[in-house]
Amino acid sequence: MQTPTYAPTYLAVELRLPTNWLDYTILAIYFVVVLGIGFAARRSVKTSLDFFLSGRSLPAWITGLAFISANLAATEILGMAANSAQYGAYTVHWYWIGAIPAMVFLGLVMMPFYYGSKVRSVPEFLLLRFDRGAHLLSSILFAFAAILIAGVNLYALAIVVEALLGWPQWVAIVVAGAFVLAYITLGGLSSAIYNEVLQFFVILAALIPITVLGLRKVGGWGGLTDKLTATHGPNFTTAWGGTGIGSANPLGANWLTIVLGLGFVLSFGYWTTNFAEVQRALSAKNLSAGQRTPLIAAYPKIFIVFLVMIPGLVAAALVPKIGGSASGLQYNDAIPYLMQELLPNGVLGIAVTGLLAAFMAGMAANVSSFNTVFTTDIWEKYVVPGREDGYYVRFGRLITIVGVCASIGTAFLASSFSNIMAYLQTLFSFFNVPMFVVFIVGMFWRRASAKSGFWGLLAGTTTAMINYFVLYKKGIVSIPSDQGANFVSAIAGFVAGAVVMVAVSLFTRPKPAEELQGLVYGTRSPGMAEPPAPGDDAWYRRPALLGWGAVVLAAACYIPFSL
Repeated sequence: MQTPTYAPTYLAVELRLPTNWLDYTILAIYFVVVLGIGFAARRSVKTSLDFFLSGRSLPAWITGLAFISANLAATEILGMAANSAQYGAYTVHWYWIGAIPAMVFLGLVMMPFYYGSKVRSVPEFLLLRFDRGAHLLSSILFAFAAILIAGVNLYALAIVVEALLGWPQWVAIVVAGAFVLAYITLGGLSSAIYNEVLQFFVILAALIPITVLGLRKVGGWGGLTDKLTATHGPNFTTAWGGTGIGSANPLGANWLTIVLGLGFVLSFGYWTTNFAEVQRALSAKNLSAGQRTPLIAAYPKIFIVFLVMIPGLVAAALVPKIGGSASGLQYNDAIPYLMQELLPNGVLGIAVTGLLAAFMAGMAANVSSFNTVFTTDIWEKYVVPGREDGYYVRFGRLITIVGVCASIGTAFLASSFSNIMAYLQTLFSFFNVPMFVVFIVGMFWRRASAKSGFWGLLAGTTTAMINYFVLYKKGIVSIPSDQGANFVSAIAGFVAGAVVMVAVSLFTRPKPAEELQGLVYGTRSPGMAEPPAPGDDAWYRRPALLGWGAVVLAAACYIPFSL
């Protein structure tokens, strides 16, 4: 039986925060600093490489924090707290199996190909490895997905600000969109990245008090687990309880779909091909810094799960019927509800600022990646090629305006989902997973032909959509929940894309071996053979050591949730 999705669009009207002048002062200071960073970064923008990739000049710790901040957006905070309120401790899978291994794989295996080939975007790599058909299709799909995801952040921002501060939705959308537009248009990617570093610490300052005070409210971790076990059953506070094949659990997925659908297909598809993330690593000053970018980000990612999962569990304990019409609260209300119940003025202002920072970080990441892909991969390659460099900088600023306006238009497409994380996972299964299978086959199989990229991408995207909209939504195949359907769609899209790529490759010519240097595993390009800079041999600058350390630490964190 399919889990019902509830129709309410907005956060509960009763969630009004007692904000005062102190809270608004903190908020105003934050916005002033954000714009100041944009004006400061403008001075460094002289070429298109400066605007779109920060001149490939940033240190690893900056790009690493920006990498995790770009992900720590509205969908992460509201969505993962909503996931926890709805599904319980299963949320840890999105981090320890659904993020860390893929981030390590990106740093150790894929970044040498991306950075060494000197591409400016993820779709541009497909142009080198396959052909113009694969490149154009991937560029269009990514640009479309980036606008949809940026719209999710704007929508979440609008409903939170309206509910918590009483601002009309259109005001919240216009104000936030204007600020993001201002600092990206002024300083390009550098402005977005430096603001994301600031936003990372602001977000932590917002989430830590909510988590600590929430645990105190329910009597600590022991009191929380006792309450949830009594109201939601014993599996609600474990990671793997009830995930045997054929068993029932809150998530509606078994261990196989979790490991394959989330742990491999969805997570690798997102972290290794999502240009909104990879763009931060491509802006690093050298290959070593580019490799370390996702690895540095993996360490805070291991522990951030507690800051978004625990508030969701606390909300489920305090409002056992959250998500149903009887409670008046959606799952997305978990964080705002705790802010209203727990935080004093001053701390409340920091929390509101942290939420706004999260929304803006997520939107900025997608808008900055959209303007890069649209300008360099669509406009420059197919519409107006061969113009001077300054023209593409000016066009990049113009298309940023278009992207923000389009995001406003797509913001309300998320309104039909009570859990916005389910909506995001649906988008990832449609757009990121098919691109991942094309990358993985192309990188590790030299025989994959130029034509196979286009047809594999098309087949994977189409199959994932058919599985979700036809087989699942029309009840032809019974899947217990939207998240479970997303996992199955991801697996179906991956398999279909891989099968079609193999079939097309067997009947078409492969690319010449000399054109595959640095694009296929086992071959190298001059950029990939970059010698280490002086001092880069220190243990904390060794990508392999950082990567395996993150994997071991994430695996160790699973132990208490698996007992």
